[in-house]
Amino acid sequence: MIIDIDSLSEEELVELNHRIVERLKFLESMHTHKEMMQFNPGEEVSFEPPGRGRQTGTLVKFNKKTVTVITESGQKWNVSPHLLCKVKKVNAKNKARSKGNVIELPGKK
Repeated sequence: MIIDIDSLSEEELVELNHRIVERLKFLESMHTHKEMMQFNPGEEVSFEPPGRGRQTGTLVKFNKKTVTVITESGQKWNVSPHLLCKVKKVNAKNKARSKGNVIELPGKK
């Protein structure tokens, strides 16, 4: 699809620009919403802000473009959902069970 913008007036170009910007904002919003839906409020998540170590906390709220996370230290962060990772909890019961799956092989004599 080729659009000939050379024949458009300044007013038409400005209107086209506004429509393009609105469409791009809408597409970005849809993409962000899709990323947010991978998470649930109350879920443990982690993220790594620039210049700091990995932060772990609980997702507490969905915002328009970000999610609110309360870290283990009590800090409140608004984080873009594409920067989040789910935290997998490993409980002691599973750790003990995994020891039963170890097979010892005879060593060389």
